[in-house]
Amino acid sequence: MATPIRDTGTASIASMEALADREENAERFAQATEIATRFVDNIERVVYGKREEVQLVLTALTCGGHVLLEDVPGTAKTVLARAIAATIEGATPARIQCTPDLQPTDVTGLSIFDQKTRDFEFRPGPIFANVVLVDEINRATPKTQSALLEAMAEYQVTVDGVTRALPEPFLLIATENPIEYEGTFPLPEAQLDRFFLRTALGYPGVDDELKILEQQRFAHPLDLLGPAVGLEDVHALRTAAQHVYVDEVIHRWLVELVRTTREQEAVVIGSSVRGSLALERAARAWALIQGRSFVIPDDVERLFVPVLVHRVVFTPSFVARARASSWEEAIAEFRATCLEMAPRPGSEDDPIFEQPRGGSAAGSAPVGPDPTR
Repeated sequence: MATPIRDTGTASIASMEALADREENAERFAQATEIATRFVDNIERVVYGKREEVQLVLTALTCGGHVLLEDVPGTAKTVLARAIAATIEGATPARIQCTPDLQPTDVTGLSIFDQKTRDFEFRPGPIFANVVLVDEINRATPKTQSALLEAMAEYQVTVDGVTRALPEPFLLIATENPIEYEGTFPLPEAQLDRFFLRTALGYPGVDDELKILEQQRFAHPLDLLGPAVGLEDVHALRTAAQHVYVDEVIHRWLVELVRTTREQEAVVIGSSVRGSLALERAARAWALIQGRSFVIPDDVERLFVPVLVHRVVFTPSFVARARASSWEEAIAEFRATCLEMAPRPGSEDDPIFEQPRGGSAAGSAPVGPDPTR
């Protein structure tokens, strides 16, 4: 009887291709982490003691999103925007100071009649930049905010019936003062939902403030800040973030966590599906910036407030209680309630994914296999 011939060539080729893919992913993640570290380290030369906040802004940039900074004046918001533009070689910065008389064409640009050519020539506005700081966005009228809405959502502007694409990458950092509401126009929910995340820089610590005084004695450190990454590095970050591994268990838990924002008594309108998409993408980028090729539950919990809370419409009674006590305490209580309704995978409160009590602590190891191994 003839011995059957086994074709091992196909299996060998498949295993070699899998090994090559793992090596390519490992190299991609290592390069992306090094780029993110260079990016944050360079910005910390002018924005002191705010590494985690800078990483949040980098997370939005990696995901192609925009940032809303709700903070008081004088907390380095403009410095941060200019530092980001200076860190990316070839990136252009722009600043838009919002006032009630700001017109949409002051943002997008307009067509001007050229007498030499006897034709209209388009003059682009400040929105045509890589990093745009929109200061006190809630002081702009709804008509002007609608022009910003198209730029944020579609990465384009339409003037005189002609649609023009914005430069790539495009990061919009908007600020609003959480204290002064005189002469302001509240942002509509649709526009708030377009912001990838909302955070605040806050005041620096004592040592950092002393360092600021010393550094700015003769000149501003921004004048000496040079580029640390290129536009191709930003694209590499975005590509690597798309390959970060998210286990199916975390995917399901993430969706259930977002759905809890729609089921609480203190909520009128919960986060939409756009919130689920943003939280998942932010978790990938955040894990990459932290030097990991996989997402852990800690990433989702850390990003819950900056990614989801501004997408939620609370009841008037909740808002009144929050203003009477503290917004931070109220939001922390809201977050804790959501995590109680959707326990993290592997916790003792999770009836489906409960792990042995003698095992490792939750969040210390990735849920699911590491795709780079």
